[in-house]
Amino acid sequence: MKDFFRNNGGLLLLASVLLAAVVTVGAYILGYDPLSGALELLSTPFRAASSAIANWTQDQYGRAFSYDQLAAENEALRQRVAELEKDAIAGQDAARENERMKDLLGLAEERPELQYRDAEVVRRSSSNWSSDLTINRGSTGGVKVNDCVIDQYGHLIGVVTQADLNSSVVTTILDPTLEVGGRVARTDEDAILEGDFTLMLDGLVRLSYIPEQAKLVTGDQVITSGLGGIYPSGLAVGSIRSLTVEEDGITRYAQVEPAADIAGVRYVYVIVDYGK
Repeated sequence: MKDFFRNNGGLLLLASVLLAAVVTVGAYILGYDPLSGALELLSTPFRAASSAIANWTQDQYGRAFSYDQLAAENEALRQRVAELEKDAIAGQDAARENERMKDLLGLAEERPELQYRDAEVVRRSSSNWSSDLTINRGSTGGVKVNDCVIDQYGHLIGVVTQADLNSSVVTTILDPTLEVGGRVARTDEDAILEGDFTLMLDGLVRLSYIPEQAKLVTGDQVITSGLGGIYPSGLAVGSIRSLTVEEDGITRYAQVEPAADIAGVRYVYVIVDYGK
């Protein structure tokens, strides 16, 4: 092979020159510029790279624009969700208020002689020694000491023991310092409802001074008696959970479970006049 190129190298070179001349002449005849073609061939990779860079830049810009747009849309959606949640809460509050008003209207129809002032519990104070609530209505709203406080169903919660201008303290029926005349609805027998240090921790009230002949049973309903004229009669207090005989073997007392949710009540009604 080496000998072939050594012996015929001149002929091959001459043939290559002639072929190049023929190609060049043919290209001119056909209107094709070999130099331009070479340049075209050399510039092709650069054009491809430039195009790729431009496409990448445009893609990154599009992504950045899309991200900002999505972020703005997400923020708008979050604000809309917050507004809807606020509307839902307002709607729920309105529904609960309507339900309370409906219950109170039913109570008002049953007891037309009673006059009410609505209020909201703003503070709770409960310890081993006392149980009271603070409400956001006071003497400027017609509230006074010894007014009874009930829930929307007419269940007794307690009694106003301090009335300031715009707030009042309500001592609940669980408090050991409070005594209210009670009556067993089924037997129509009177007794005394009073708080008890021990029972208060269990959310119970003591019914004391039960008549010896009284035949009470678990589940008997206890209401206010109205004796003494300080508190209205017929307010539901709760039901007897159990009966206990004192150490003397004669005296009895009952544990009464309040009908009102004293620990969780939020909206209350003050009876400012009961037509006595």
